[in-house]
Amino acid sequence: MFETAELAHRIDKATWKAEEPQLRQDLLDAQFELLSRQQFPVLILLAGVEGAGKSEIGNLLNEWMDPRHIHTHAFDLPGNEENERPYMYRYWTCLPPKGCIGIYFGAWHSMPVVTRAFDRISKDEFDHYIETAQRMERMLTDEGMLLIKFWFHLTKDQQKKRLEELASKKATRWRVGEHEWSYFARYDDFVKASDHFVRETSTGQARWYVVNGSDPRYRALTVGKTLLTAIRTRLAEGASAAPPVAAPPLIPSVDSPSLLHNRELDRELAEEKYEKQLEKWQGRLN
Repeated sequence: MFETAELAHRIDKATWKAEEPQLRQDLLDAQFELLSRQQFPVLILLAGVEGAGKSEIGNLLNEWMDPRHIHTHAFDLPGNEENERPYMYRYWTCLPPKGCIGIYFGAWHSMPVVTRAFDRISKDEFDHYIETAQRMERMLTDEGMLLIKFWFHLTKDQQKKRLEELASKKATRWRVGEHEWSYFARYDDFVKASDHFVRETSTGQARWYVVNGSDPRYRALTVGKTLLTAIRTRLAEGASAAPPVAAPPLIPSVDSPSLLHNRELDRELAEEKYEKQLEKWQGRLN
């Protein structure tokens, strides 16, 4: 399943600079058409090996589109309240409404793959989780949701190189700890479990898009174009656009001052300084 994602993929800077601005604009236009029609919701699952760029893609989609209409959720181990309820409860309660986009990290694929890779559940138990995922996804798509699933892959050498690069820099070493290295130690087991899960849960209505995560520009363009095509295709298949909402006009201002007038909107920050401070404050938050 992952063979094609292990091929060398690379996008040069010139191609990136030529294509990225238009892709951003097209995605934003598609997002607002989706919002204006409110015919169906979109749910994006981001999954894959450690260091393959899942979080970077999640951040990028929130940057490219309007984050006010994107519902992003990252799921860790379930808490006491969630353990008292059905397995899918925690995912069901966070689903995006019609017209909006949801992004899930660590959805219903995560726990079964991890526990199977560490040999904590049997093959029969693993297959039971797969059947549960199939039912969940079939129910969502039958009810009209556009479900788009991305699996980011790295070869073992690529993953090791990526983790070592992050660990070698003071600004990013917080991203790599015992958790990530323990997963790397089980790389072959993870790939075996992931391959089975992805094959069994990739359907015509909810297929997995396996993406090579080694090159950030290739990864971003692939995800962006795939997402754009999926939303545009679904919008074209839907009914005619819904009538506009008869919303009242904004109250006209009776004087010139406003909150924006009191803000410095012409301040700039150099890209190098931005990247340096971004890593610093992400590390502090972590």
